Formats: sequence, structure tokens, C-alpha cells
Amino acid sequence: MDRLKSFVKEFHPIVHSLVIGTIFVRAASSMSMPFLFIYLSKNTDMSLGMIGLIIGAGSLAGMIGGFVGGALSDMIGRRRVMLGALYVWAFVFLGFAYGKGVLFFFLLNLLGGLCRSFYEPVSQALMADVTAPEKRFRVFSLRYTAINVGVAVGPLIGTLLAMKASALPFTVTAIIYLLYAFSLQRLLNHFGIKQIEGQKKDPITFKKAWNVISGDAAFRLFILGGTLGAFGYSQMSSTLSKFTEMSMPNGAALFAVLMSVNAIAVVTLQHPFTRWMEKRPALTSIIAGNVAYALGDIGYAFATNWAVFIISMVVFTIGEILTYTAGDVFIDGLAPEHMRGTYFGAKSFSNLGSFLGPWLGGILLAQYGGAPLFITCACVSTASNLFYWMGQRKAHSSARTTRSAMRA
Repeated sequence: MDRLKSFVKEFHPIVHSLVIGTIFVRAASSMSMPFLFIYLSKNTDMSLGMIGLIIGAGSLAGMIGGFVGGALSDMIGRRRVMLGALYVWAFVFLGFAYGKGVLFFFLLNLLGGLCRSFYEPVSQALMADVTAPEKRFRVFSLRYTAINVGVAVGPLIGTLLAMKASALPFTVTAIIYLLYAFSLQRLLNHFGIKQIEGQKKDPITFKKAWNVISGDAAFRLFILGGTLGAFGYSQMSSTLSKFTEMSMPNGAALFAVLMSVNAIAVVTLQHPFTRWMEKRPALTSIIAGNVAYALGDIGYAFATNWAVFIISMVVFTIGEILTYTAGDVFIDGLAPEHMRGTYFGAKSFSNLGSFLGPWLGGILLAQYGGAPLFITCACVSTASNLFYWMGQRKAHSSARTTRSAMRA
């Protein structure tokens, strides 16, 4: 009981509110979005490449939206940006449930990607705003755990709902998002987020924000590495579902199990890996994680039964654990204090990989099959390490230059 009280007191109430909300939001979205590839393939006459393009459209919108939303949150406050994104996002899911037509679905996913790119980096920045620097690694880890607790149950619930009606998971997701937005609005007002937002001293403009991040060489290299990594990672929420359906009996059920295995593995393995990561540079975790991604992809490529798919997902998940929080820590270290929202938002430029991944992945899957697709992803994930390494060297070089200038 004392440990629980100590944990509650360790972080700001807003952090706990966002973490609890993250569990419900991710559970809701994972009821529906991972199955969008199958949903569209069964309910429309679109090709696999076109479906991949539509799914990737959300990430395309997020490329720009993340920077705009992050900079906007530094300008007008986190609360307005997050709540606006959540309310609109709820209606996007209703559109998926009841909409028709290729163009409509394309526009919906663009809007959904925009909402995600506004909400997620801004919520990360807000968590960092109200947390001491030495505790931020644990906060980012806590948020990551919350995401995966939600994802652990979401796909199985989504499968059960889809058995009743294919559009039902999207409708339930919309309702949960609306309820969360309403409750979060009340909590943020109660905990005084307006006062925290009022502490900004250095005014930000879009031009100033762009000039700062575009001039940060280490950040640019990080984005290039992240783009390649996102290409491979995006297959988990797009083509992997179709590949399991094509290659295994009861493939849709297998995919639901794999998504839950992914989340359960994160929840059970994150603590020991977090202890390991806290003692090492972020770059070490990122490189090791990308190697684990590659090994998991190779496992998918040659899987012949459920067991191999599940083992490959566990290995892939280790890569996710190692890279996810380390990437947030790296960005937090690069960002000036008054531009944290901008930097977390601009991280979404790496969503170019999440756009190209489902589109090109769908084409590769249709033309050549799953093995060539996932071997390609393994090569791309491994290649991304070069850019992360170069980015780290550039960051150290810039820090040395700054220290020398200050001494002079």
C-alpha cells in the first residue's frame, strides 16, 4: 500500500490522468484499426495496393500534422490541441463504420492521421512539462506500458465485436473516444493546466519553430533513421494481418493473438529491459532494437505455423521495447525547454516510412508474397542504424562546440 501511495505521489496528477486515458484510448483504437486492412478488403473491391495506400494516408497526414500540432501546442497550449484532436478523431471512427467509397476512406484516414499526430506528441510534451528531467525516462516508459495494456485487450475485443457486425468495432471506438475527450477536458481544467500553459515565456511562431528544427543536423539524421524504421514497423498494423490470413488457417484469429502477444510481451518484459536501458546510451538501445526488428521480420518471412509467428512477434516486440522509449529520451534531450512540443511533433516527419510501408508493403505482398516483403523490411530496419549512429555523433559534436563557445 505504501509503495502505491509513493507511486501516486511521484508524478503529477495530469501524468496519471493521461496514462489511464491512454489505456482506454489504445484499447479502443486497437479494436478497429489493426483490422482495417481486412475490413476494407472484404467490404470493398479495392486492390491490396490501394488499401495499403489508404492506410498509409494517415501517416502521410501525420508527417506535417505532427509538426503543426506540436508547434501549435507551444503557441496556444497543450489542452486545446489535444481536446480538439480527440473530438474530431471520434467522428473519424464513425465515418469508417458507415462510410462508402475509396475517396471517402482516403480522406477519413488522412483526418485520422492528423488527429493522432496532434494528440500523441502533445500529450508526451505535456507529460514532460509537469515532470522533473530525471523522472522523464520513467514517465515515457509508463506511457508506453499503458499503450500496450490497452493493445493487449483491444484486438480480442475487436474480433468478438466484428463477429456481430463488421462496423461495430469502429462505432464502439468512436464512443470511447468521445467519453475520454469529455472526461479529459474536465480533468485538465480541474488540475490547472491553464496555469501551466501560462508559464510560457519565449513566444513561438511556425517560422521560428521550422528554422530551429531544420537547422538541427542531429535531429534530421534521427528522422531519416526513424523513417526507415517506421517502414518496417508499419507492416505490423497493415500487411501482417493480410499475410497471416493468406498463409495460415484461421489467419485473422492468429493476427488477433499476435497483437495481444505483442502487448503482453511489452507489459511483462518492459521492466527488465527498462532497467537495462537506463544504464546505457539511448543509441545502444535503438541499435539493438532495430536488430531485433530484423530478426522478427525474418521469422515472419519463413514462418510455417502459429508457434513461429508468435516467437517472431516476441522478438519483434523486444525491438519495440528497446527503440520506443529510447527514441523519446533522445528527442527530449535535443529539444529546447520551450520548444518541446515542436520537437515531439516534428518527430512525426518519420511517418513518411509509415506511409510508404503499407502502400509498398501491399504491393510487395500482392506481387511477390510475404517472404520477400518481410526480408526487405529486415534489411531496411538494419540500415536505419547507420543514420541513428550518425545523428548521435552529430549531437555530441554540437554539444562540444557549444561548450567550447561558452568557455571562450
